[in-house]
Amino acid sequence: MSKIIDCVIPTYHPTERFLELLSMLGEQSLPIRRVHVINTDKEGFNALLQHIGMSEAEFAARYPFTDVEHINPSEFDHGGTRNRGFFKCAGADYVLLMTQDALPCDRELTGKLAEPLDEDAGIIASYARQVANPNATAVERYSRAFNYPEESFVKSQADFERLGIRTYFCSNVCAMYRKEALEKLSGFPEHMIFNEDMVFAGRAMQGGWRIAYAAGARVYHSHNYGPIQQFRRNFDLGVSQAMHPEIFSGAKSEGEGVRYVKAVLQMLREQKALGEAPGFLLTCGFRLVGYQLGKNYRKLPKGLVRTFSSNRHFWDRHSEQEI
Repeated sequence: MSKIIDCVIPTYHPTERFLELLSMLGEQSLPIRRVHVINTDKEGFNALLQHIGMSEAEFAARYPFTDVEHINPSEFDHGGTRNRGFFKCAGADYVLLMTQDALPCDRELTGKLAEPLDEDAGIIASYARQVANPNATAVERYSRAFNYPEESFVKSQADFERLGIRTYFCSNVCAMYRKEALEKLSGFPEHMIFNEDMVFAGRAMQGGWRIAYAAGARVYHSHNYGPIQQFRRNFDLGVSQAMHPEIFSGAKSEGEGVRYVKAVLQMLREQKALGEAPGFLLTCGFRLVGYQLGKNYRKLPKGLVRTFSSNRHFWDRHSEQEI
């Protein structure tokens, strides 16, 4: 018997790609019962509808399986907003989490993500393979191939000594969760600047659960970020790890970063695309500096922390005592 699947998508100033995503979700071989959209900033959402000449009533008629809740930017939280959607999924067996810029490659996404959960009651979540968009740079294509290989696998806490920080890797760009188990663990950690998926995965795996990587479930998702954007994202990544030493204190990530750099340079060499190497190495430098500063954010002036972060609303919402 097929499981009941709901989907939760946080959005912020969505583009027409978001509408493509909804259309693809409506065509999945394993159907989705309901898509719950938690949108930050109603004006940004309305701007999309105005841009394509669609009224709210027409949107509701075209995507009848979708409901939209609007929240203010000050209310957004990487963990809390997803929990807000998750608790709308009453009666669902599995909850699919996606971001607005991820696009299913085919109609088999939900079925492929559900397979590991159906087959093994000890698996709490499965996450999809991310494939670079057609306009991606060579570096971005190789980065996706490095992080999202062609072979599926299952991870547990027993893999921590071998995999280190990658043991807890799970991406809410596209991941399906066992709702009952997610509920028992009180959902995602709240007051999160970033990285709620890995913190949840770490807690779950330390509690005996396993995480599956479903390579057959594929979504188009990539970004051609520049050095400054990567600096800010990695600053927030470092902050998230510093805030959760119970998950990350024994997990070294610098070695994994070196392995990544070597692998991408090798692929650039093999594909005769070494012209991208200088820009890649510059960006890697910005990422490393951002990450290290983020891990040590408590030692920095508060003004610099807000400047370095890509999530400034986070710092406005929380007091120094909370962070």
